[in-house]
Amino acid sequence: QAQVVESGGGSVQAGGSLTLSCTASKSGRDAGAMGWFRRAPGKARVGIACIDFSGTTPYYSDSVKGRFTISRDDAKNQLTLQMNSLQPEDSAMYYCAADLSGARTHTGAKVYCSGGGTAYYFGQGTQVNISS
Repeated sequence: QAQVVESGGGSVQAGGSLTLSCTASKSGRDAGAMGWFRRAPGKARVGIACIDFSGTTPYYSDSVKGRFTISRDDAKNQLTLQMNSLQPEDSAMYYCAADLSGARTHTGAKVYCSGGGTAYYFGQGTQVNISS
């Protein structure tokens, strides 16, 4: 059974920082591409930061580029999102997603963020609220 669990959300003032963490595992499989998605109230869930299986080629949406940093530690089955210079428009539910299919496809980070990946195992989400 797949397990994807996020942590680290909370409330901060604009200009502050938060770090989100995610652990993802399924029957001992190595994760392929992974990423962070977010859903703001009344909007669709979108991919904002993704990373391929090698961990060397991240992708960031224009809305977070230069402020957020994604990284992975496969030894710990962990994905991290460092968020700096947070703004009220960053307020959303944040979801971690991982390709735990075991298919070992070389899905690029941008493709994964855009919904073209092989598999998406999402966590329950963690709420981020940014006040002005």
